[in-house]
Amino acid sequence: MCGIAGYFSRKGSHPAMQVMLTLYAQQHRGQESCGIAATNGTNINAHKSMGYVKEAFSAETLEMLNGTAAIGHARYPTRGTSVLGNTQPYVIETLSGPIYAIASNGDIVNYNEVANELRIKGVHFSSNNDGELLGRFIVYHHEREGMGITDAIKLLMKRIKGAYSAVFLTREALYIFRDPQGFRPMMIGAVNDDIAVASESCAMDILRAVNSREVKPGEIIIITQKTELSIPFSEQQLLAPKNPPSRHHCVFELIYFARPDSYQFNEYIYDVRHKIGAQLATYDDFDADVVVPVPDSANFIAMGYAAAKGIPFNMGLIRNHYVGRTFIRPDQYSRDESVRQKFNPLRDFFTDKKIVLVDDSIVRGTTIRKLVRMVKGAGAKEVHLRIGSPPVKNSCYYGIDTPNRDELIANNMTVEEIGEYICADSFKYLKIEDLQKCVKTAGNFCYACFNGEYPIPKES
Repeated sequence: MCGIAGYFSRKGSHPAMQVMLTLYAQQHRGQESCGIAATNGTNINAHKSMGYVKEAFSAETLEMLNGTAAIGHARYPTRGTSVLGNTQPYVIETLSGPIYAIASNGDIVNYNEVANELRIKGVHFSSNNDGELLGRFIVYHHEREGMGITDAIKLLMKRIKGAYSAVFLTREALYIFRDPQGFRPMMIGAVNDDIAVASESCAMDILRAVNSREVKPGEIIIITQKTELSIPFSEQQLLAPKNPPSRHHCVFELIYFARPDSYQFNEYIYDVRHKIGAQLATYDDFDADVVVPVPDSANFIAMGYAAAKGIPFNMGLIRNHYVGRTFIRPDQYSRDESVRQKFNPLRDFFTDKKIVLVDDSIVRGTTIRKLVRMVKGAGAKEVHLRIGSPPVKNSCYYGIDTPNRDELIANNMTVEEIGEYICADSFKYLKIEDLQKCVKTAGNFCYACFNGEYPIPKES
Protein backbone atom coordinates (compact mmCIF):
# COMPACT_ATOMS: atom_id res chain seq x y z
CA MET A 1 0.00 0.00 0.00
CA CYS A 2 1.46 3.32 -1.13
CA GLY A 3 0.18 6.67 -2.32
CA ILE A 4 0.68 7.64 -5.96
CA ALA A 5 0.06 10.94 -7.71
CA GLY A 6 0.19 12.41 -11.18
CA TYR A 7 -0.47 15.84 -12.69
CA PHE A 8 -0.48 17.06 -16.30
CA SER A 9 -0.54 20.83 -16.77
CA ARG A 10 -2.05 22.54 -19.80
CA LYS A 11 -2.41 26.02 -18.30
CA GLY A 12 1.03 26.75 -16.89
CA SER A 13 0.38 25.53 -13.34
CA HIS A 14 3.19 23.90 -11.36
CA PRO A 15 2.76 20.09 -11.66
CA ALA A 16 5.38 19.20 -9.05
CA MET A 17 3.74 21.48 -6.50
CA GLN A 18 0.37 19.87 -7.22
CA VAL A 19 1.86 16.41 -6.88
CA MET A 20 3.47 17.39 -3.57
CA LEU A 21 0.08 18.53 -2.25
CA THR A 22 -1.48 15.29 -3.48
CA LEU A 23 1.14 13.16 -1.74
CA TYR A 24 0.77 15.21 1.45
CA ALA A 25 -2.94 14.37 1.51
CA GLN A 26 -1.98 10.68 1.14
CA GLN A 27 0.80 10.60 3.73
CA HIS A 28 -1.23 7.99 5.64
CA ARG A 29 -0.57 5.57 2.76
CA GLY A 30 3.23 5.70 3.10
CA GLN A 31 5.60 7.25 5.61
CA GLU A 32 9.02 5.76 4.88
CA SER A 33 10.07 7.73 1.80
CA CYS A 34 8.73 9.80 -1.06
CA GLY A 35 9.66 11.21 -4.42
CA ILE A 36 8.60 13.30 -7.41
CA ALA A 37 9.68 13.08 -11.05
CA ALA A 38 8.84 15.82 -13.56
CA THR A 39 9.30 16.38 -17.28
CA ASN A 40 10.43 19.66 -18.79
CA GLY A 41 9.90 18.39 -22.35
CA THR A 42 13.55 17.44 -22.79
CA ASN A 43 14.48 15.34 -19.79
CA ILE A 44 12.91 14.02 -16.61
CA ASN A 45 14.25 15.36 -13.30
CA ALA A 46 13.57 13.72 -9.97
CA HIS A 47 14.02 14.22 -6.25
CA LYS A 48 13.62 11.42 -3.72
CA SER A 49 14.04 11.40 0.03
CA MET A 50 13.50 9.27 3.11
CA GLY A 51 10.87 10.60 5.49
CA TYR A 52 7.71 12.66 5.19
CA VAL A 53 6.53 14.64 2.16
CA LYS A 54 6.61 18.12 3.69
CA GLU A 55 10.17 17.54 4.89
CA ALA A 56 11.40 16.32 1.52
CA PHE A 57 10.40 19.15 -0.84
CA SER A 58 11.65 22.68 -0.30
CA ALA A 59 10.65 25.59 -2.52
CA GLU A 60 14.01 25.30 -4.27
CA THR A 61 13.55 21.59 -4.90
CA LEU A 62 10.07 22.08 -6.31
CA GLU A 63 11.35 24.84 -8.60
CA MET A 64 14.00 22.44 -9.93
CA LEU A 65 11.15 20.06 -10.75
CA ASN A 66 9.08 22.63 -12.66
CA GLY A 67 7.78 21.47 -16.01
CA THR A 68 4.66 20.31 -17.81
CA ALA A 69 3.85 17.07 -15.97
CA ALA A 70 4.92 15.22 -12.84
CA ILE A 71 4.33 11.99 -10.95
CA GLY A 72 4.95 11.18 -7.29
CA HIS A 73 4.97 8.43 -4.70
CA ALA A 74 4.75 8.07 -0.90
CA ARG A 75 6.19 4.68 0.00
CA TYR A 76 5.02 2.00 2.39
CA PRO A 77 7.56 -0.81 1.95
CA THR A 78 6.29 -4.27 1.06
CA ARG A 79 8.79 -5.72 -1.44
CA GLY A 80 12.24 -4.29 -0.82
CA THR A 81 13.83 -2.73 2.25
CA SER A 82 13.23 0.78 3.50
CA VAL A 83 16.15 2.49 1.76
CA LEU A 84 16.44 5.36 -0.69
CA GLY A 85 17.26 2.97 -3.53
CA ASN A 86 13.78 1.47 -3.30
CA THR A 87 12.06 4.84 -3.28
CA GLN A 88 9.82 5.72 -6.21
CA PRO A 89 9.32 7.16 -8.78
CA TYR A 90 11.88 5.19 -10.76
CA VAL A 91 13.60 7.17 -13.48
CA ILE A 92 14.75 5.04 -16.40
CA GLU A 93 17.56 6.39 -18.54
CA THR A 94 18.33 5.56 -22.17
CA LEU A 95 20.99 6.81 -24.58
CA SER A 96 18.82 9.90 -24.96
CA GLY A 97 18.95 10.63 -21.21
CA PRO A 98 16.43 10.15 -18.40
CA ILE A 99 13.18 10.19 -20.34
CA TYR A 100 10.88 7.75 -18.50
CA ALA A 101 9.61 7.52 -14.93
CA ILE A 102 7.08 5.33 -13.13
CA ALA A 103 5.32 5.15 -9.77
CA SER A 104 3.12 2.24 -8.72
CA ASN A 105 1.02 1.04 -5.80
CA GLY A 106 0.72 -2.72 -5.31
CA ASP A 107 2.70 -5.95 -5.45
CA ILE A 108 3.50 -8.28 -8.37
CA VAL A 109 3.03 -11.97 -7.60
CA ASN A 110 5.17 -13.25 -10.51
CA TYR A 111 7.92 -10.67 -9.96
CA ASN A 112 10.86 -13.10 -9.98
CA GLU A 113 9.75 -14.90 -13.13
CA VAL A 114 9.30 -11.70 -15.18
CA ALA A 115 12.38 -9.98 -13.74
CA ASN A 116 14.57 -12.98 -14.59
CA GLU A 117 13.23 -13.05 -18.15
CA LEU A 118 14.21 -9.40 -18.56
CA ARG A 119 17.64 -9.93 -16.99
CA ILE A 120 18.35 -12.70 -19.50
CA LYS A 121 17.59 -10.13 -22.22
CA GLY A 122 20.13 -7.70 -20.73
CA VAL A 123 17.86 -5.50 -18.63
CA HIS A 124 19.55 -4.19 -15.48
CA PHE A 125 17.64 -3.56 -12.25
CA SER A 126 18.78 -1.07 -9.63
CA SER A 127 16.34 -2.33 -6.97
CA ASN A 128 14.03 -5.24 -6.19
CA ASN A 129 10.88 -3.15 -6.19
CA ASP A 130 7.72 -3.84 -8.19
CA GLY A 131 7.47 -0.34 -9.63
CA GLU A 132 10.84 -0.63 -11.34
CA LEU A 133 9.82 -3.97 -12.88
CA LEU A 134 6.75 -2.36 -14.47
CA GLY A 135 8.84 0.50 -15.84
CA ARG A 136 11.64 -1.69 -17.16
CA PHE A 137 9.10 -3.98 -18.85
CA ILE A 138 7.46 -1.06 -20.68
CA VAL A 139 10.73 0.59 -21.69
CA TYR A 140 12.30 -2.69 -22.88
CA HIS A 141 9.39 -3.50 -25.18
CA HIS A 142 9.15 0.10 -26.39
CA GLU A 143 12.86 0.77 -26.97
CA ARG A 144 14.16 -2.67 -27.98
CA GLU A 145 11.11 -4.43 -29.40
CA GLY A 146 9.69 -1.38 -31.18
CA MET A 147 6.27 -1.46 -29.53
CA GLY A 148 4.28 1.66 -28.88
CA ILE A 149 4.05 2.46 -25.19
CA THR A 150 0.32 1.72 -25.13
CA ASP A 151 0.91 -1.71 -26.69
CA ALA A 152 3.71 -2.35 -24.18
CA ILE A 153 1.27 -1.63 -21.33
CA LYS A 154 -1.29 -3.96 -22.91
CA LEU A 155 1.37 -6.69 -23.02
CA LEU A 156 2.25 -5.91 -19.40
CA MET A 157 -1.37 -6.58 -18.43
CA LYS A 158 -1.16 -9.96 -20.13
CA ARG A 159 2.20 -10.96 -18.70
CA ILE A 160 2.47 -9.41 -15.24
CA LYS A 161 0.16 -10.70 -12.51
CA GLY A 162 -0.80 -8.93 -9.32
CA ALA A 163 -1.78 -5.49 -8.05
CA TYR A 164 -0.66 -2.25 -9.68
CA SER A 165 -2.15 1.20 -9.98
CA ALA A 166 0.51 3.11 -11.88
CA VAL A 167 1.48 6.40 -13.50
CA PHE A 168 4.11 6.32 -16.27
CA LEU A 169 5.73 9.55 -17.46
CA THR A 170 7.50 10.34 -20.73
CA ARG A 171 8.81 13.67 -22.00
CA GLU A 172 5.48 14.48 -23.66
CA ALA A 173 2.80 12.30 -22.09
CA LEU A 174 1.36 10.84 -18.90
CA TYR A 175 0.12 7.23 -18.99
CA ILE A 176 -2.24 6.00 -16.29
CA PHE A 177 -3.15 2.34 -15.88
CA ARG A 178 -4.57 -0.08 -13.32
CA ASP A 179 -4.48 -3.86 -13.04
CA PRO A 180 -7.51 -5.74 -14.43
CA GLN A 181 -8.69 -6.87 -10.97
CA GLY A 182 -8.55 -3.35 -9.50
CA PHE A 183 -6.89 -4.36 -6.23
CA ARG A 184 -5.69 -0.87 -5.26
CA PRO A 185 -7.63 2.39 -5.60
CA MET A 186 -6.96 5.02 -8.27
CA MET A 187 -8.76 8.28 -9.06
CA ILE A 188 -8.60 10.75 -11.96
CA GLY A 189 -10.12 14.22 -12.23
CA ALA A 190 -9.85 17.65 -13.85
CA VAL A 191 -8.41 20.83 -12.38
CA ASN A 192 -9.57 23.41 -14.92
CA ASP A 193 -7.92 22.05 -18.10
CA ASP A 194 -5.29 20.09 -16.18
CA ILE A 195 -5.53 16.40 -15.27
CA ALA A 196 -4.82 15.04 -11.78
CA VAL A 197 -4.37 11.45 -10.61
CA ALA A 198 -4.25 10.09 -7.07
CA SER A 199 -4.75 6.91 -5.09
CA GLU A 200 -7.57 8.42 -3.03
CA SER A 201 -10.35 10.95 -3.58
CA CYS A 202 -9.35 12.92 -0.47
CA ALA A 203 -6.25 14.01 -2.39
CA MET A 204 -8.36 15.07 -5.36
CA ASP A 205 -10.45 17.19 -2.98
CA ILE A 206 -7.32 19.09 -1.90
CA LEU A 207 -6.73 20.06 -5.53
CA ARG A 208 -10.42 20.99 -5.98
CA ALA A 209 -10.61 18.51 -8.85
CA VAL A 210 -13.96 18.10 -10.60
CA ASN A 211 -15.55 15.21 -12.47
CA SER A 212 -13.43 12.81 -10.43
CA ARG A 213 -13.90 9.13 -11.11
CA GLU A 214 -12.15 5.87 -10.45
CA VAL A 215 -9.77 4.64 -13.10
CA LYS A 216 -11.45 1.45 -14.21
CA PRO A 217 -9.68 -1.87 -13.67
CA GLY A 218 -7.59 -2.65 -16.74
CA GLU A 219 -8.09 0.85 -18.18
CA ILE A 220 -5.24 2.73 -19.89
CA ILE A 221 -5.42 6.54 -20.08
CA ILE A 222 -3.01 8.65 -22.15
CA ILE A 223 -2.74 12.39 -21.46
CA THR A 224 -0.96 14.85 -23.76
CA GLN A 225 -1.15 18.60 -24.24
CA LYS A 226 -3.95 18.27 -26.76
CA THR A 227 -5.61 14.91 -26.16
CA GLU A 228 -6.96 12.55 -23.54
CA LEU A 229 -7.50 8.97 -24.65
CA SER A 230 -9.06 6.18 -22.57
CA ILE A 231 -8.73 2.54 -23.58
CA PRO A 232 -11.06 0.29 -21.57
CA PHE A 233 -9.91 -3.22 -20.78
CA SER A 234 -12.69 -4.69 -22.90
CA GLU A 235 -11.22 -3.04 -26.01
CA GLN A 236 -7.73 -4.43 -25.50
CA GLN A 237 -8.69 -7.94 -26.66
CA LEU A 238 -6.92 -9.42 -23.66
CA LEU A 239 -10.07 -11.30 -22.77
CA ALA A 240 -13.28 -11.84 -24.68
CA PRO A 241 -15.87 -9.15 -23.81
CA LYS A 242 -18.30 -11.87 -22.73
CA ASN A 243 -15.75 -12.99 -20.10
CA PRO A 244 -14.68 -9.80 -18.28
CA PRO A 245 -12.11 -10.08 -15.46
CA SER A 246 -13.38 -10.40 -11.92
CA ARG A 247 -13.01 -7.46 -9.54
CA HIS A 248 -10.90 -8.06 -6.46
CA HIS A 249 -10.77 -4.74 -4.62
CA CYS A 250 -8.86 -4.84 -1.34
CA VAL A 251 -11.45 -4.79 1.45
CA PHE A 252 -8.71 -3.88 3.97
CA GLU A 253 -8.56 -0.47 2.28
CA LEU A 254 -12.10 0.18 3.53
CA ILE A 255 -11.39 -1.15 7.02
CA TYR A 256 -8.05 0.52 7.74
CA PHE A 257 -5.88 2.07 5.06
CA ALA A 258 -8.03 4.69 3.38
CA ARG A 259 -8.84 8.03 4.93
CA PRO A 260 -12.47 8.18 6.13
CA ASP A 261 -13.21 11.14 3.85
CA SER A 262 -12.27 9.17 0.73
CA TYR A 263 -14.56 7.50 -1.79
CA GLN A 264 -13.28 4.36 -3.46
CA PHE A 265 -14.52 1.07 -4.88
CA ASN A 266 -17.95 2.73 -5.15
CA GLU A 267 -18.07 3.18 -1.37
CA TYR A 268 -17.81 6.05 1.11
CA ILE A 269 -15.18 4.92 3.59
CA TYR A 270 -16.81 6.53 6.63
CA ASP A 271 -20.14 4.90 5.74
CA VAL A 272 -18.67 1.40 5.46
CA ARG A 273 -16.92 1.79 8.81
CA HIS A 274 -20.10 3.06 10.47
CA LYS A 275 -21.94 -0.03 9.16
CA ILE A 276 -19.18 -2.28 10.48
CA GLY A 277 -19.67 -0.83 13.95
CA ALA A 278 -23.42 -1.36 13.76
CA GLN A 279 -22.83 -5.01 12.83
CA LEU A 280 -20.49 -5.46 15.80
CA ALA A 281 -23.14 -4.02 18.09
CA THR A 282 -25.52 -6.87 17.23
CA TYR A 283 -23.13 -9.32 18.91
CA ASP A 284 -23.59 -7.88 22.42
CA ASP A 285 -26.50 -7.93 24.85
CA PHE A 286 -24.88 -5.94 27.67
CA ASP A 287 -24.70 -2.20 28.28
CA ALA A 288 -21.33 -0.55 28.72
CA ASP A 289 -20.64 2.89 30.13
CA VAL A 290 -18.86 4.18 27.05
CA VAL A 291 -17.55 3.15 23.63
CA VAL A 292 -13.95 4.20 22.96
CA PRO A 293 -12.12 3.85 19.61
CA VAL A 294 -8.46 3.21 19.04
CA PRO A 295 -7.92 6.37 16.99
CA ASP A 296 -8.01 7.15 14.15
CA SER A 297 -9.04 4.37 11.77
CA ALA A 298 -11.51 2.86 14.28
CA ASN A 299 -13.29 6.16 15.02
CA PHE A 300 -16.24 5.64 12.69
CA ILE A 301 -16.49 1.94 13.58
CA ALA A 302 -16.85 2.89 17.24
CA MET A 303 -19.37 5.60 16.34
CA GLY A 304 -21.46 3.02 14.48
CA TYR A 305 -21.34 0.66 17.45
CA ALA A 306 -22.30 3.40 19.92
CA ALA A 307 -25.16 4.68 17.76
CA ALA A 308 -26.59 1.19 17.29
CA LYS A 309 -26.43 0.40 21.01
CA GLY A 310 -27.40 3.84 22.31
CA ILE A 311 -24.22 4.00 24.40
CA PRO A 312 -22.11 7.17 24.77
CA PHE A 313 -19.12 7.54 22.44
CA ASN A 314 -15.97 9.27 23.64
CA MET A 315 -12.36 9.73 22.63
CA GLY A 316 -10.83 8.31 25.78
CA LEU A 317 -7.48 7.67 24.09
CA ILE A 318 -5.69 10.70 22.70
CA ARG A 319 -3.45 10.18 19.74
CA ASN A 320 -0.27 12.13 19.12
CA HIS A 321 -0.65 12.93 15.41
CA TYR A 322 3.05 13.62 15.05
CA VAL A 323 3.62 9.88 15.37
CA GLY A 324 2.81 8.02 12.17
CA ARG A 325 0.68 4.94 11.60
CA THR A 326 1.91 2.07 13.75
CA PHE A 327 1.01 -0.86 11.48
CA ILE A 328 3.00 0.40 8.51
CA ARG A 329 6.21 0.84 10.50
CA PRO A 330 8.91 -1.35 8.89
CA ASP A 331 9.96 -3.35 11.98
CA GLN A 332 8.63 -4.56 15.32
CA TYR A 333 10.90 -2.38 17.48
CA SER A 334 9.73 0.85 15.85
CA ARG A 335 6.09 -0.33 16.09
CA ASP A 336 6.49 -0.94 19.84
CA GLU A 337 8.14 2.43 20.38
CA SER A 338 5.39 4.15 18.41
CA VAL A 339 2.65 2.66 20.60
CA ARG A 340 4.20 4.13 23.73
CA GLN A 341 4.61 7.51 22.09
CA LYS A 342 1.35 7.56 20.18
CA PHE A 343 -1.49 7.09 22.72
CA ASN A 344 -2.32 8.57 26.09
CA PRO A 345 -5.49 7.96 28.14
CA LEU A 346 -7.57 10.86 29.41
CA ARG A 347 -6.82 11.29 33.10
CA ASP A 348 -9.60 9.98 35.39
CA PHE A 349 -11.83 9.21 32.37
CA PHE A 350 -11.69 5.41 32.57
CA THR A 351 -11.99 5.05 36.36
CA ASP A 352 -14.50 2.35 37.34
CA LYS A 353 -16.06 2.30 33.85
CA LYS A 354 -17.14 -0.66 31.75
CA ILE A 355 -15.49 0.06 28.39
CA VAL A 356 -16.12 -1.22 24.89
CA LEU A 357 -12.79 -0.64 23.17
CA VAL A 358 -13.04 -0.76 19.36
CA ASP A 359 -10.18 -1.28 16.92
CA ASP A 360 -10.27 -1.80 13.16
CA SER A 361 -8.16 -4.98 13.03
CA ILE A 362 -5.52 -7.06 14.76
CA VAL A 363 -2.53 -8.13 12.70
CA ARG A 364 0.38 -8.92 15.01
CA GLY A 365 -1.40 -8.29 18.33
CA THR A 366 1.33 -6.34 20.07
CA THR A 367 -0.28 -2.91 19.76
CA ILE A 368 -3.71 -3.84 21.08
CA ARG A 369 -2.27 -5.77 24.04
CA LYS A 370 -0.42 -2.67 25.18
CA LEU A 371 -3.54 -0.54 24.73
CA VAL A 372 -5.81 -2.85 26.72
CA ARG A 373 -3.27 -2.81 29.53
CA MET A 374 -3.06 0.97 29.26
CA VAL A 375 -6.84 1.36 29.59
CA LYS A 376 -6.99 -1.02 32.55
CA GLY A 377 -4.05 0.76 34.11
CA ALA A 378 -6.02 4.01 33.77
CA GLY A 379 -8.71 2.54 36.05
CA ALA A 380 -11.21 0.78 33.76
CA LYS A 381 -13.34 -1.80 35.58
CA GLU A 382 -13.85 -3.92 32.43
CA VAL A 383 -12.50 -3.74 28.89
CA HIS A 384 -14.48 -5.50 26.15
CA LEU A 385 -12.56 -5.48 22.88
CA ARG A 386 -14.39 -5.45 19.54
CA ILE A 387 -12.56 -5.73 16.21
CA GLY A 388 -14.01 -4.32 12.98
CA SER A 389 -12.62 -7.07 10.75
CA PRO A 390 -12.42 -10.87 10.70
CA PRO A 391 -9.20 -12.51 11.96
CA VAL A 392 -6.23 -11.76 9.70
CA LYS A 393 -4.89 -15.29 9.20
CA ASN A 394 -3.15 -15.11 5.82
CA SER A 395 -0.41 -13.13 4.14
CA CYS A 396 -1.28 -10.52 1.54
CA TYR A 397 0.55 -10.59 -1.80
CA TYR A 398 -1.15 -7.56 -3.31
CA GLY A 399 0.35 -4.61 -1.44
CA ILE A 400 0.05 -5.08 2.33
CA ASP A 401 3.08 -5.93 4.43
CA THR A 402 2.04 -9.27 5.94
CA PRO A 403 4.46 -11.55 4.09
CA ASN A 404 5.02 -14.05 6.89
CA ARG A 405 2.06 -15.93 8.33
CA ASP A 406 4.08 -16.60 11.48
CA GLU A 407 3.74 -12.91 12.35
CA LEU A 408 -0.07 -13.05 12.33
CA ILE A 409 -1.51 -13.65 15.77
CA ALA A 410 -4.75 -15.13 14.41
CA ASN A 411 -2.74 -17.77 12.57
CA ASN A 412 -1.05 -18.85 15.79
CA MET A 413 -3.80 -18.60 18.41
CA THR A 414 -7.50 -19.29 18.75
CA VAL A 415 -9.89 -16.43 19.45
CA GLU A 416 -10.04 -17.53 23.08
CA GLU A 417 -6.24 -17.60 23.35
CA ILE A 418 -5.96 -14.13 21.78
CA GLY A 419 -8.49 -12.77 24.28
CA GLU A 420 -6.42 -14.13 27.15
CA TYR A 421 -3.18 -12.83 25.63
CA ILE A 422 -4.47 -9.28 25.28
CA CYS A 423 -6.06 -9.38 28.76
CA ALA A 424 -9.55 -8.29 27.60
CA ASP A 425 -12.64 -9.17 29.64
CA SER A 426 -14.31 -10.24 26.39
CA PHE A 427 -13.13 -10.26 22.81
CA LYS A 428 -14.96 -10.56 19.47
CA TYR A 429 -14.08 -10.21 15.80
CA LEU A 430 -16.44 -9.16 13.02
CA LYS A 431 -17.67 -12.18 11.07
CA ILE A 432 -16.76 -12.23 7.39
CA GLU A 433 -20.40 -12.62 6.33
CA ASP A 434 -21.26 -9.50 8.34
CA LEU A 435 -18.38 -7.58 6.76
CA GLN A 436 -19.84 -8.47 3.37
CA LYS A 437 -23.15 -6.94 4.43
CA CYS A 438 -21.38 -3.58 4.85
CA VAL A 439 -20.43 -3.16 1.17
CA LYS A 440 -22.65 -2.76 -1.87
CA THR A 441 -21.15 -5.50 -4.02
CA ALA A 442 -19.55 -8.10 -1.75
CA GLY A 443 -18.42 -10.25 -4.69
CA ASN A 444 -16.12 -7.50 -5.99
CA PHE A 445 -13.70 -7.66 -3.05
CA CYS A 446 -10.64 -9.68 -2.08
CA TYR A 447 -10.88 -11.34 1.36
CA ALA A 448 -7.73 -13.46 1.05
CA CYS A 449 -6.14 -12.13 4.26
CA PHE A 450 -9.20 -13.48 6.11
CA ASN A 451 -10.20 -16.64 4.23
CA GLY A 452 -7.06 -17.61 2.27
CA GLU A 453 -8.88 -17.57 -1.08
CA TYR A 454 -6.30 -15.86 -3.30
CA PRO A 455 -7.63 -14.50 -6.61
CA ILE A 456 -4.12 -14.69 -8.11
CA PRO A 457 -1.79 -17.40 -6.75
CA LYS A 458 1.68 -16.30 -5.67
CA GLU A 459 4.65 -17.62 -7.64
CA SER A 460 6.46 -20.54 -6.04
